[in-house]
Amino acid sequence: MVANDRTRELIRGELDRLVRLRREFHQHPEIAYEERWTAQRIRTELERLGIKHVDDLAGGTGTLAHIPGRSARAVGLRADIDALPMDDAGTHAWASRTPGRAHACGHDGHTTVLLGAAAVLKRLAGEDTLPNPVTMIFQPAEEGGNGGERMVAEGCLDGSRLGAPVTALFALHGWPSLPVGKVASRPGPMLAAADAFKIRVHGVGGHAAWPHLARDPVLGAAAIVQALQALVAREVDPQQAAVVTVGSIHAGEAFNVIPAHAQMLGTIRTFSESVRQHLRTRLQACAEHTAAALGLRAELAFLPSTPATVNHAGAFEHFERVARSWLGADAVTEFGPPVMGAEDFAFYGAHVPACFLALGLDHPQRPCPPLHDPAFDFNDDALETGVAVMVALAQSKADSIR
Repeated sequence: MVANDRTRELIRGELDRLVRLRREFHQHPEIAYEERWTAQRIRTELERLGIKHVDDLAGGTGTLAHIPGRSARAVGLRADIDALPMDDAGTHAWASRTPGRAHACGHDGHTTVLLGAAAVLKRLAGEDTLPNPVTMIFQPAEEGGNGGERMVAEGCLDGSRLGAPVTALFALHGWPSLPVGKVASRPGPMLAAADAFKIRVHGVGGHAAWPHLARDPVLGAAAIVQALQALVAREVDPQQAAVVTVGSIHAGEAFNVIPAHAQMLGTIRTFSESVRQHLRTRLQACAEHTAAALGLRAELAFLPSTPATVNHAGAFEHFERVARSWLGADAVTEFGPPVMGAEDFAFYGAHVPACFLALGLDHPQRPCPPLHDPAFDFNDDALETGVAVMVALAQSKADSIR
C-alpha cells in the first residue's frame, strides 16, 4: 500500500491552513476540563468539514467524531487537547495570550494533525476511497486529569455514542529529540505508569527559637524525602526501572515560626505492575513510620494515576508496516528504550489493540526545546508527516489486528 498522488495532494493542500490553525490553538491554551474555547474551535472545524460529532463527553470538553466507511469496524485516531499550567516563554507572534497557561507539551500540534487528517479523510470518503470507518477522539485532560479514562467510560470506543466499534487505536506525540520527517514506536512498554501522591505531615507549631516546645513538620518532610529514596535503591530489583520523586514541599510563611503542617507532592514511575503496587504500599509505610519516629503524623493520599502505556504487538507491527509503506523505510525508526514519562493513552490500550508513536520535531537549524520547557513550541514542519501517518493508519485495513 503506497500513498497515491491524490492523497499526497490533499495533505499538502491543507498545510497552510493547518499552520494557521496550530498557531491559533497555541495562542489559546486551556488546562484540564477547562478547554471550552479549544473544544468549540475543534467543533467549528468539524462542522465546516461536514463531519458528524458528539460534544458532551468528559464534562463537556471531549469531542467524538466519525466518518463512515465501507467496513463494519472503525480505525480510531486520538489527540489530546489540553495545555499546562505554566507560563509561555516564547517570543513568537503566536505565543500564549493567557498568563499561566502554555501549550508546552505540543497538544496544539496533536489536535491540528488530527483535524488535518479529518479533512483529508472526509474528502476521500466523499470520493468513495475510504475503506474503513474512522473514529476521531479529541480528548481533554491528558495532563493529570485522566481524560482518556473518562472518554473510554463514556463510550468512545464501543460505538455506543457514535459510529462503529473501534478495532484498533493510534495516537502520536511530538518528540523533540527525533528529527522532523521521522516517526518511531516500539512494541510493549513505551511510557511509564505515573502515580501522583500527596503527603501531609502534621506537627505542632511554635517559635523557631524554642524548637523543643514544638514538633517540626519541616524536619519530618525532609526526613521523608530522604527515606523515600531508599525504596528504589534497596527494595526494587536493579533490572526493573522505577523512580520516586518529590517535586513540591510547602510549609510555613515566616522565618521565625515552626509551622504546624507541611505538604509534599510527588510521583512514582514504573513499568511493572508488581513494582508499582509494591512502591505504593511501601510509600505509605515509609512516610507514616518516618514521621512517627520524629513525633509527627503523616497522611498519604494518591491522586488520579495512569497505568503504563504498553503498545499492542499486532498494532505496533501494523503501524510499522503502514508507515514504512507510506513514508519510506528511512522515515520509520526504533523508539529505543521505554521512557519514564507517562501518557493516559494507556487507558485505551486496556480495551482495544493500541499503538502510541513519536513524531519527530527536531530541526538542525532550529533545535526543539524539551517537552514541558517554557520555550517549547510545536514544529509546524512536522504537520505534514503527522497528518500523513494518521491518514495512512486510517486507510489501512486493521481488522486482522488481534
